Amino acid sequence: MAQVKKPTPKPKAKNPAVKQTTVKHQVVHSNAQKIQRVEVITEYGTIVLKLYNETPKHRDNFVKLVKEGFYDSLLFHRVINTFMIQGGDPNSKHSDTSEMLGSGDVGYKIPAEINPALFHKKGALAAARDNNPEKASSGCQFYIVQGKKYTIKELEQMINNINMGRKQKVLYDLYQRDTVQEKINALQSSGDKEITRKYIESLQPAADREFTAKYPKATEVDMDQIEVYQTLGGTPQLDGDYTVFGEVESGLNVIDRIAKLPTRDSDNRPLQNVRMKIRLL
Repeated sequence: MAQVKKPTPKPKAKNPAVKQTTVKHQVVHSNAQKIQRVEVITEYGTIVLKLYNETPKHRDNFVKLVKEGFYDSLLFHRVINTFMIQGGDPNSKHSDTSEMLGSGDVGYKIPAEINPALFHKKGALAAARDNNPEKASSGCQFYIVQGKKYTIKELEQMINNINMGRKQKVLYDLYQRDTVQEKINALQSSGDKEITRKYIESLQPAADREFTAKYPKATEVDMDQIEVYQTLGGTPQLDGDYTVFGEVESGLNVIDRIAKLPTRDSDNRPLQNVRMKIRLL
């Protein structure tokens, strides 16, 4: 079980919830490589995003679409307060106000570039995706994290719940293998419930080994990240499942304004359209 210990007190950074460059976990970029920034313009204000060089496929794809004007006049079509704001669906450009959005794409996906050092703090820019085993990203849809602040106990419980779900999934996948299913079916057909039970129980150590191999750092925690989730906030439940490829440098207050807009209950679409224009800086 993961244990989250309270970090050793450190000198407080000024305005940690706004000036993100003071946070210790900040990713260090090579001086030899330019850092690309983009500007997201909305009627609620402007957001400046920095794209990570550590996720080149997502960075380059986003830059390509921005250059093409792909995002101009698209909507932030899914907005959930204390969670995130999502946009980039090409179907949103000329959509009717009653239309349900979120399924539009550009005909391709981007291979996952999930990096443990790039996490879902408030202001993180990440790629949306459908449910696929490779965790490949949508070619165009993205979200910006608003999230909320968490206590140590809440973070510890969340980590444990996530790992429990992962272990159950590994065990389920093991059960679904043809050889295992054939063995279980044969034992059940024999009518010997005790032998069947013992065989199923014997699968647990194998599942534990597979879990450890698949998630070698599942019980490890980054104390700097824990501190950020306590002070700045975010959505730690998404870590490891979606590619984070940038962060907000200015405009966190704009995210808060958009996230608080009234939405339709059925799909979290804002009742009033929130259009964007994105340009390179």
